[in-house]
Amino acid sequence: MTSYSSKVFAVGVGPGAYEYITDVVRNIILEADVIIGYKFTLNTIKCLIKNKNVHVVNMKNQEEVYKKIKNKMKYKKIVVPFTGDVNFSESEVVDRLIQIFKNVILIPGISSTQVAAAKARIALDKTKIITFHISTSIENKKIELQKGLLDGFNIIMLPRPWPTKPKKQFMHSEFALYLKKNGFNTSSMQVIVYEYLTTKNEKIFSGKVSDLENMSFSDLSIIVIKQSKLESYHDIKY
Repeated sequence: MTSYSSKVFAVGVGPGAYEYITDVVRNIILEADVIIGYKFTLNTIKCLIKNKNVHVVNMKNQEEVYKKIKNKMKYKKIVVPFTGDVNFSESEVVDRLIQIFKNVILIPGISSTQVAAAKARIALDKTKIITFHISTSIENKKIELQKGLLDGFNIIMLPRPWPTKPKKQFMHSEFALYLKKNGFNTSSMQVIVYEYLTTKNEKIFSGKVSDLENMSFSDLSIIVIKQSKLESYHDIKY
C-alpha cells in the first residue's frame, strides 16, 4: 500500500454498495483514527468503522465539527468519506476541508455517473456530465445542459434537491418543464432515471422526458439522456 504523510484524507466510497469501495480506500479507512461523514455515506462503510471515533455531520453542523477536529490534531489519521467519487459533485465541501486542514489527500472512488454510464452503455467522452448539487446559482448549468443536448451529446445529470426552499429545486419535474419551456420536444426525448444505484433498493425508470413532469424520485438518483449513436472502429474509414 502507498504510504502517505498527510493526516487528512477525503475519500470516495462508491455509490452505495460495499463492493464498490476500492481496496486503497478500504485500507485508508481501516487505518484511520477518526472518521467524519454524512449518515448515508457512513452506512456504506459501517463494517469498517465499528471501533472508530466516528462523527456524523450534516450541512448545519459540519463546519463546527471540522474545526473541532482541527483543534485536536493529535489524531494520527482523519478520514472524511464521500459517497461516489470525491472529485465529482463535492467540490464545495472538499474545498472547505482544504481551507481548514491545508494538506488534504484526495483518493478517488467510483461515481454514480460511471455506473449510470455503464448501465446505459454510453461513452463518457460522448457525454456531458452536469451536476446541480451546488448551492450557488445554477443558471449557467442550465445553459450548459441545453448546449449539450443541442450539440448531440449524451447527458448524465445529478438533479438538485432543496426541500426547504422548493423554488431552488431542480429535480426531475423541474428539469422536464425547463426543457419544454425552452423549445425541446420532451415527448420524443428518451430518458432513464436510476435511483439508489448499486444498492438493494436500486430502481430504473425508462421513458420520455415529458413523463417526468408529474413524477418524483429520490434525492439519490441520476438522469441519463442517451443521444449518441454507436460508432466503432469498423465504421470509421481510414
